[in-house]
Amino acid sequence: MRAERPVLRNRSMFRAFIAPALAVTVCMVSPLNAQDAAAILVRLETTLEEFQGRYGFPGATAAVALPDGAVIGAATGLADIESARLMTPETPMLAASIGKTFVAATVLALESEGLLSRTDFLSAHLGDRPWFDALPNADTITIDQLLHHTAGVPDHVHMPAFQQEWVRLTTGEGDFDPERLVAFVAGQDPLFEAGAGWAYSDTGYVLLGLVIEEVTGGPWREAVRARFLGPLALTHTIASDRPDLPGLAIGYVAADNPFGMPKRTADPDGRLLWNPAVESAGGGFASTSADLARWGYLLFGGRAMTGRYIDRLLDGVPVDPDAPDILYGVGVAIYPDTPHGPVWGHGGWIPAYVSSLRHYADHGMTVAFQINTDAGVMDDSSDLVPALEAALADLAIKALP
Repeated sequence: MRAERPVLRNRSMFRAFIAPALAVTVCMVSPLNAQDAAAILVRLETTLEEFQGRYGFPGATAAVALPDGAVIGAATGLADIESARLMTPETPMLAASIGKTFVAATVLALESEGLLSRTDFLSAHLGDRPWFDALPNADTITIDQLLHHTAGVPDHVHMPAFQQEWVRLTTGEGDFDPERLVAFVAGQDPLFEAGAGWAYSDTGYVLLGLVIEEVTGGPWREAVRARFLGPLALTHTIASDRPDLPGLAIGYVAADNPFGMPKRTADPDGRLLWNPAVESAGGGFASTSADLARWGYLLFGGRAMTGRYIDRLLDGVPVDPDAPDILYGVGVAIYPDTPHGPVWGHGGWIPAYVSSLRHYADHGMTVAFQINTDAGVMDDSSDLVPALEAALADLAIKALP
């Protein structure tokens, strides 16, 4: 539910919470020198401890996928402050917009299967829906433009009407109708002509979820599971389609959050006070940092599906004329020139959870982390996310033999 942003500043909240407790694990899928693994593990746990001490967040997990496929993961702090439940590397959190990488990859897979083309007009798949003609740029949007956020479709997440309706939208049980989200932009003016600009839009990915369902005849999450989660053994990545998600870390928000949510976003039994199914194909999954790092290793390493797809995945467009070095591909943010070379990945924000996935192409390294608070992040008052991304990148790359 959050756009990629290059810079965040200042400090986050939750400084008063307990001293950090740390748990670590190493999940090795191919041989790795034990001494090298141990050195990376020590640096990973130390970094997380230092960041929790500096920023005071409740808990966090992080994982590094090495060039040989080995994944090293660590956790710090608490998954539940009130019950003092420790965060572990296996503790899932809502991955938010990192789910767009799964949705976009599924669209590429469906294109390879001949079920759609990125050049298709959206009208070819959804033109018979009763709301379609009221969609901004309805007749000129293509699948490719939705993937790249160049369709000119407003983002319902940041519309006041959506935030005012949050409680009503998120108190239901069971399946959530994503067309309720499309209704927020129906009748609105387009942000620009289709293909003439760039603006991050969760609504656009909600529409892609509807397209996936139209061409496969089944739920979009099932299309993702069948093509990626199952075959790639991403067993700790599950659909966030209900409030009761097993083992989920409790998330914490700032008191003045725009959705009017209480600071603790789950009941005493760990059940969310809202239905995350409202995210739809704008995200849609809970995961662990280790699973996200493994997914990045496979996706960006060209191993996630058969046949060539990296050229389509990294077919990027500029996100801002003032930031020509930041591109957006097919569900992936692209930073072509950084101190560590090209970086590909995606960030994720949803109330009470922040996630990051970054692949360092020149080094074959993938890094992911998750934090169970968004305090100071949603309003850009904290530099926690970019600072931790930079620290983990240095850790991973410098730790290579």
